[in-house]
Amino acid sequence: MLTRIIIALIMTIGLLFIDITGWPRLALYLVVYLIIGYDILKKAWLGIIHGRVFDENFLMAVATVGAFALAIYEKSGDYLEAIAVMLFYQIGEFFQSYAVGKSRRNIAALMDIRPDYANIEQGGKIVKVDPDDVVVGQTIIIQPGERVPIDGVVVSGESSLNTSALTGESLPREVASGGEVISGSINMSGVLKVRTTKEFGDSTVSQILELVEDSASRKSKSENFIAKFARVYTPAVCYGALALALLPPLLLILFNGAPVCFATFETWVYRALVFLVISCPCALVVSIPLSFFAGIGGASREGVLVKGANILETLSKVKTVVFDKTGTLTKGVFEVSAYHGDHDQDIADRKAQMLEYAAIVESSSSHPIAKSLQHAYGHPVDRTRMSDVKEIGGKGITAVIDGKKVAAGNEKLISDLGLTPCHCKKAGTIVHLAIDDKYAGHIVLGDVVKPTSAQAISDLHRSGVTQTVMLTGDARAVADQTAARLGLDKVYSELLPADKVSQLERILADSNGNDKVAFVGDGINDAPVLSRADLGIAMGAMGSDAAIEAADVVLMDDDPMKIGKAIRISRKCLKIVWENIIMALGIKGVCLILGVFGIVNMWLAIFADVGVMILAVLNAIRAMYVRKI
Repeated sequence: MLTRIIIALIMTIGLLFIDITGWPRLALYLVVYLIIGYDILKKAWLGIIHGRVFDENFLMAVATVGAFALAIYEKSGDYLEAIAVMLFYQIGEFFQSYAVGKSRRNIAALMDIRPDYANIEQGGKIVKVDPDDVVVGQTIIIQPGERVPIDGVVVSGESSLNTSALTGESLPREVASGGEVISGSINMSGVLKVRTTKEFGDSTVSQILELVEDSASRKSKSENFIAKFARVYTPAVCYGALALALLPPLLLILFNGAPVCFATFETWVYRALVFLVISCPCALVVSIPLSFFAGIGGASREGVLVKGANILETLSKVKTVVFDKTGTLTKGVFEVSAYHGDHDQDIADRKAQMLEYAAIVESSSSHPIAKSLQHAYGHPVDRTRMSDVKEIGGKGITAVIDGKKVAAGNEKLISDLGLTPCHCKKAGTIVHLAIDDKYAGHIVLGDVVKPTSAQAISDLHRSGVTQTVMLTGDARAVADQTAARLGLDKVYSELLPADKVSQLERILADSNGNDKVAFVGDGINDAPVLSRADLGIAMGAMGSDAAIEAADVVLMDDDPMKIGKAIRISRKCLKIVWENIIMALGIKGVCLILGVFGIVNMWLAIFADVGVMILAVLNAIRAMYVRKI
């Protein structure tokens, strides 16, 4: 298109300096007109054939052909207006396609995270295979510079992963044996052997691409309104232009005795053509979807995946944010925060033994608490030292270690053994221990709060969120302590998954109808709450598939700071949308009224159409730039 614009522009300027009249002049201008506008004429004709008459192509075709017809009738030889309308319209279209292309290139950059192959070892050689052919549990090899094709766990090797395409985070993430890797990230240094935990179709990279591809199909209320508006508006202005061309001269003929000839209609036909050019709804029809598309693309680059323009619109109205605790505001990783013995003077001597026995007893469990105890112990666990292991549901585990009877669990287990547990005043998860039928003390474990959680809550309040709430199944003391530390407004504790839904229902009932409630979670038990909220936000890096599927927004790096940023991105996008709506309707409305009275000519009509469209498109592109928002 750019080539055609340049050729037509050069030829038009050249014709201004060529002294030629009559039919040769018309023929030359028609050549220029066809070069710049043949595609518009073709689309208008196809629209008429297929019953889709009233669109911007029809308006441009009628306006420019009418301008040619008037110039021929007047024998003025001034065909520049018709050429100018089509030329500037195509310049506007070029700006539009450039803006859409730029936005799509940003999305395409995200699409580049799709890996083309996976490496597996066969007969001592590395063989490239289709990622779809790799099964769960198979070991793949990822060499430096390659993308991780499928989610998995590192079996051997250590390296740095570049996750910027997924999370927007520029700092590399270190991984070693036992660490999880997500598909789409780039292996920067060492060779990694990874055991896959998902099929390629279910991996993170596939989910991201599916979310981004589907987002364009979910229209916002603004987009739906503009689409409906254009379907009514365009025929209305066409009939309005026809009325403007016919009714005033007919009234002049009937009441003022004006002669029945084309000269009586000439002025009003010209005004009708001006009216058509001004009324073209391109600025609205193009810039509104482009604004949302650019906003979604910009958010994706920052590691925030929004599943549609309607979601972006809802996000801008969020006033209450409700959080799950574990894995959302905390890491879901427990750390030993305190030890207490049956006598204070014994604790220094018995602390190491308590931790050792607790780690050995819990070594057969995959619970996060068991893993945390083993991590705190810091040594390989020799399970041959343990025998006669018994797990008591809901209470704990008993075993014999080095000939000593050891019990580890909650207060109920210790009470069942006929011992009196020491009640701990410190908030946290308590593991009580008994050794040889004597109470030895307890270990206090606390869930580690994410380093950005407190800042994220503060950031939400600064972003206009009026209420932050936490729903958790944890004990009240632990929940209250976490809420106070993070600065949350309200906290509800000791909730089962069904209780969370009920509590969210009450929060929704108390909220203003226009103010939206968002729920942020990561676990499979959060899926019902994510679905019920006005807006569900899931932690995407370590969150469950069910939570990601149920959510409307996915945070790819599990950083709660991205919630405030996502809200600000949505509000910037909606602000741009309304700026374009007000600007386009305002300028067009004024120019239409002035056009009816003959105050606006074709050149100002071009500005009211193409100029406003270019301004609206350039304004829409701003929604793409959100890094510093």
